Amino acid sequence: MDGVSIYALLGLAAFGAGALNSVAGGGSFLTLPALVFVGVPPVIANATGTVALLPGYAAGAWGFREDTAPPPGLSMRLLVVLSLVGGALGAGLLLVTSNETFSIVIPWLLLAATVLFAFGPQLRRLLAGGQASTAKATVGVLAVAIYGGYFNGGLGILLLALFGLLGQTQLNAMNGLKNLVSALLTAIAVAVYAVGDVVNWRYALLMMLAATAGGYIGARVARRIPAQWLRWGIVATGLVMTGIFFARQ
Repeated sequence: MDGVSIYALLGLAAFGAGALNSVAGGGSFLTLPALVFVGVPPVIANATGTVALLPGYAAGAWGFREDTAPPPGLSMRLLVVLSLVGGALGAGLLLVTSNETFSIVIPWLLLAATVLFAFGPQLRRLLAGGQASTAKATVGVLAVAIYGGYFNGGLGILLLALFGLLGQTQLNAMNGLKNLVSALLTAIAVAVYAVGDVVNWRYALLMMLAATAGGYIGARVARRIPAQWLRWGIVATGLVMTGIFFARQ
């Protein structure tokens, strides 16, 4: 592919990812495969795609700032610390993962993220209403933050399910908290990626702009599309991308 075609493909993928994340999630199903397709090594592709989606998380956290509240069992200060520590640990784990190993892991991570997305509402209902404790909340947030720092796919569903498990019931508070934790762990992960020199900044900056535009436009357009159509469209995208990566092995 020539340079123009590469930039066009990555811009479209990031635009679509921003739109998906603004309404339901699943943006990584587009950014990671697009970067790998144009020849970016898998570890760098994962890090670069995560960088591209950071502005959307930050904007979402700011948009829900009045509603955001910590789940039962955690203070906001502890939540911030766990998000940063977990994101850094997950990013550090990615740095010591070889491209060969990550190539093997990618389709399984995509498959797991797709299944989580498909059954997210049922999972949240199943886990809702648990008795919160500081220990359970601490372990849960730290584990999900490590996952998010390593691989961003399905992060929002995991966070919403976790908050339901901890006893949080207000949807706006859950969404605000999801965006805040995602922004924090992604920000520290990006810092680790930068130090480890695993970000293709030329592609990342373009994709950040495209994802931000996609997030705004996607939110406006999605208001006219039935939510169920969006959800199953994203699930179909995830399954297709998973199949492609399995076929490449």
